[in-house]
This record gives sequence, C-alpha cells and structure tokens, in this order.
Amino acid sequence: MHYCRAAAEFLKASMPLADPLPTPDTRLQALYGAHHGWLLGWLRKKLNNQHQAADLTHDTFARLLGAPPATSSTPGALALRSPRAYLTTIARGLMIDSFRRADLEQAYLADLAALPPALHPSPEERLLALQTLEALGRILDAMTPKTRQAWLLSRLDGLAHADIAAQMKVSVPRVRQYLANAARLAYQLQFGEAH
Repeated sequence: MHYCRAAAEFLKASMPLADPLPTPDTRLQALYGAHHGWLLGWLRKKLNNQHQAADLTHDTFARLLGAPPATSSTPGALALRSPRAYLTTIARGLMIDSFRRADLEQAYLADLAALPPALHPSPEERLLALQTLEALGRILDAMTPKTRQAWLLSRLDGLAHADIAAQMKVSVPRVRQYLANAARLAYQLQFGEAH
C-alpha cells in the first residue's frame, strides 16, 4: 500500500501541475455554494412556503445545468457579473410557471367536479390531461401574439387560411408563415432543436 502512495507522491513532485481551468461543473458548484442559501431565503420570503421554495431553488440550479455553454460572444450562464440577478430572473420565471400550473390544475379540477361521477376520468387520464394543458400553455406563452392568434383561429375556430388572413388583415402567405412558426416552436419545445 505504501508503494502506491510513494508512486503518487513521486509523480506529483516530478510533474509540474498547472491550476486547472474551471469547468462548467466547478463553476456551477461555486455558484451553487455561493448563492444557494440566498436564493432559498429569497424564494421563502416570496412564497411563504419552505417546501415550494426548496423545490424552486433546486429547479433554478437544474435549469443552469441545461444552459448553453459559453462562447466568445456570450459569457454563458456560469460566468456572470450579476449571478443573483440572473438567478432571480430564472427563479421568478419558474415561480410564474408554478402559479400558472396551479391555476390550470384548479380550473381543470373545478370542471371535473362538475361532472357526474360516472364520467370522471381515471387518475392516469387526469394526469395526462394536466400534462397536455401544461405543455400547451408553454407553447402558447412562447408564441408571438400574432402567431398565437393565427394558431388559435386555425385550431380552435377551424378557420381556413384565407379566413384567418381576412380576420387578421394580413396576407395568406403571412398566415402560413405564422402557422409554420407555431408548428416549429411546438416541435422545438417538445423535442428540442431540429438538426
């Protein structure tokens, strides 16, 4: 056993070690260590709920794991001048999503309570319906107002492209462009960027 330790010490002494460059993992660990407690406290004050604050704090840092890497033109999420402002922005967006999700769930459950018991869906069907509503809400929120309007007129009202164009006072090719943008956005949110 002491041979292994001696060999490791020899290698350490004979090879000059440079300071390792910070990797995204070490930068995230440093960001987490420096700001986790602060963010948790900030969310606890906003939400007045320890468990929800802890969940959103976790979700905020989890969002950073999926942040795009730094490039020469953008510093990336982990090389920030104002990390607390950035964390607050992410947490605030997640908090709004959480409130929106709760509102959707309450509206769905209220409609469900109005149904006769024989028509109540199974728990699996309820979960699927809530997940579908949530996904649809994210898609609609990500659309521009005109794209959203064209998509809703097409999908909910069943209007033809020409009728949508007349109602929106735009050309038919513009309506097609709006609908193509909506489809592309829905695809990206569901499956990620197309390659």
